[in-house]
Amino acid sequence: MMYDKILSKSFSRYEQKRLGYGAFVSCFFLVLSLCTVFKPYLGPVHVLNLKLSIGVNTKMLITRSSSQIAKVEGKETKIEELLCTSEERTEYCQARGDIRVHGKSSTLYIASSKIKTLGKNMSWSLKPYARRNDVDAMIRVREWSLKAVNVSQEVPRCTQTHSIPAVLFSTGGYAGNHFHEFTDIVIPLFLTSRQFNGEVQFIITDNRSWWISKHKPLLKKLSNYEIIDIDEDDEVHCFQRLNVGLKRHNKELTIDPQKYSYSMKDFRVFLRSSYALKRVEAIKVRDGELGKPRLLILSRKRSRSFTNIDEIAKMAQSLGFDVIVKEAGGSMWGFANVVNSCDVFLGVHGAGLTNILFLPENAVFIQVVPYGGFALDWLATNDFGNPSKDMNIKYLEYKISLEESTLIQQYPLDHKFIKDPPLIEKIRWEEFKSVYLDNQNVKLDVDRFKPTLQKALELLRQ
Repeated sequence: MMYDKILSKSFSRYEQKRLGYGAFVSCFFLVLSLCTVFKPYLGPVHVLNLKLSIGVNTKMLITRSSSQIAKVEGKETKIEELLCTSEERTEYCQARGDIRVHGKSSTLYIASSKIKTLGKNMSWSLKPYARRNDVDAMIRVREWSLKAVNVSQEVPRCTQTHSIPAVLFSTGGYAGNHFHEFTDIVIPLFLTSRQFNGEVQFIITDNRSWWISKHKPLLKKLSNYEIIDIDEDDEVHCFQRLNVGLKRHNKELTIDPQKYSYSMKDFRVFLRSSYALKRVEAIKVRDGELGKPRLLILSRKRSRSFTNIDEIAKMAQSLGFDVIVKEAGGSMWGFANVVNSCDVFLGVHGAGLTNILFLPENAVFIQVVPYGGFALDWLATNDFGNPSKDMNIKYLEYKISLEESTLIQQYPLDHKFIKDPPLIEKIRWEEFKSVYLDNQNVKLDVDRFKPTLQKALELLRQ
């Protein structure tokens, strides 16, 4: 108030306005000058940047990045970058710049003469298999070192230089189990490499030659180049861009379209293309029209097999199904085409159910859940029940009664395995697996099961 009174007495109204405008302009130029002078000091001061955030189910997601920024003709340009992401089920790093890969020492170098502010080398360790918290799986996976170093230091010279990006991943872990091969390797590999449209080099660690042969149609669709088996390779392979490890969703056999550029629908289109699968849609059943829906009953020779498969097939035929009984295995190409030719897929919970990936759209999948309480129900739902919905497959579940399980031939009715199957949080996995998965077969009560097949027919009419 005092200032306003002095101002009004000393100057005319017109002069007050001029003074106010002048003060504003002067302040503007003062701030602009300060920003120009101090701009170099206003940017980030930490080369290593740690970000912590809380993810789904209160899991902590950690993203680490190291980068150097240099001024080049007035523009900010990233000279080197290493971005490592740790999620619930996977850990992967994306590197750019002068990248040198030495297989025998399991080391990846990111070399640059520009790295000065680091003081000393930065190093990360990574096992490139997408099941990071599973101790049993990760024991079988080779660990890699990722080192950001100054090129003036002792860094191996390039012996092979590649002009395309690369993806380094492991075929260790649970490879050999059909379910894990897809949920831990194939789908994550699709997510990580599809963006390159074939112009990407695959580098495999923990290589198993049979794995490459088994999945060759998929690998050839994703990469136009011969795979590098890196473990015993004494060459130094050089790239400008390389991914170590694979992206994946925290759930099984699933892709989150909101997080990634792809969906399970895109992956199934990719599978149809890779294996030349002819059928896109399942049959639509209409009364009076020719053509029977085709039912595939998945047989198993060991555990969780149907002990009365002929009786099941006969009942299904009486309902109007054309029935095929077949065990998974052999040629992936051949079995994928058999599955794709069917409209209904029936099987007991197990890795073989992964073949629902090859079913046509709107097909019906019936999962038979063995006796095992809440724990087995949970596995059935999360491994195959929920994922099937993202595949545009109609899902039915049949939980067997105790009388349909061969466990009653092995244990008395008052045994804990019969009376009190374990809860999921109280599982001793090896014991659970031995009893309920490895030593149980199923004798379906065809009268009890018949309504489930009738429901499948109703779904095919919709």
